[in-house]
Amino acid sequence: MRLVIFGLTISSSWGNGHATIWRGLCRALHARGHEIVFFERDVPYYACYRDETHPRGCDLRLYQEWDEVIAEAQNSVRDADVAMVTSYCPDGRAAAQLVLDSTAALKVFYDLDTPVTLARLRDGHSIPYLPEQGLGDFDLVLSYTGGRALDELRSTLGARAVAPLYGSVDADVHRPVEPDPLFACAMSYLGTFSPDRQDTLDRLFLETARRRPDRRFALAGSQYPPEFGWEPNIFYLSHLTPSQHPAFYCSSGLTLNVTRAPMAEMGFCPSGRLFEAAASGAAILTDSWEGLDYFFEPGTEVLTAATTEEAMAAVDLAAGDRRALGLRARERTLDCHTADRRAADLEQIIESAGPSAARAPREPAFSISTE
Repeated sequence: MRLVIFGLTISSSWGNGHATIWRGLCRALHARGHEIVFFERDVPYYACYRDETHPRGCDLRLYQEWDEVIAEAQNSVRDADVAMVTSYCPDGRAAAQLVLDSTAALKVFYDLDTPVTLARLRDGHSIPYLPEQGLGDFDLVLSYTGGRALDELRSTLGARAVAPLYGSVDADVHRPVEPDPLFACAMSYLGTFSPDRQDTLDRLFLETARRRPDRRFALAGSQYPPEFGWEPNIFYLSHLTPSQHPAFYCSSGLTLNVTRAPMAEMGFCPSGRLFEAAASGAAILTDSWEGLDYFFEPGTEVLTAATTEEAMAAVDLAAGDRRALGLRARERTLDCHTADRRAADLEQIIESAGPSAARAPREPAFSISTE
């Protein structure tokens, strides 16, 4: 197949989870014989932290302004088997219209941020990456989130054919490695700052660090404010490239996963970091949410915590028990959550949708605000 994608970014992993997902998927899809073209707006904040200029299995088309790339984009989608627009694409609305007006065989929207999209809609916010008329004109809508999110995409945005395409991990990149003394710690956390994660991060990470002043903790991620609540025993790195992630995970006694509040509330929305850490064989502590047991078995493959006391108990767990947890999580990930597995899932979804999915458009539940 020829797939043409208009997305947020594949060239920079700074401050977003989209890039590493697409890198793994594109590599896996290309290995299965498919051709992928990825259009990405060349914005300064990603250009400053561009850690993948030539993604494997992907023809990356960087552009400065939408007007300068319209003709090229039209030519690319004209003979595409799949033309796809994703959430947070900087030119999402214009790209969606180009795709919907094209002769591409299958027209797809992929929301990698479904709970955030739906929460912002409920709060009356404008969603600039969505078409004004909703998603009813697309042949297929993919969602990074399963469960009731799929029903809401139908009822709220008029999506006709909906399927989950969950996160995944490139097992060639994320695997067990030797610990790095620079990252050595009792507990690590890797993630971009987000206010809706702060309460959970306070309880499970910051307060645990306060109560264990003799232990070292490590945090990596961008956009953290000075008033974040740093403790003397917290080692901070503002950015790690994906190639450094395995060493970061493998150098900690335990690594923490904290889910953004809208995603935790909706459920069935595992973060990419969860799969990365598991593929690296790290012992994982995570917040709990509906559907977690669909991906990992709590207590056997990952630990869960809601309180500081539970987080402290996890940190104090015997090293052998933590290693066993990490091994079981890695086995589950290699069986169920690799980019190769998701590429096969995507093939099956596309085959099931096919050109016949392009039925007559129906009216969306409401028109999205453009204010």
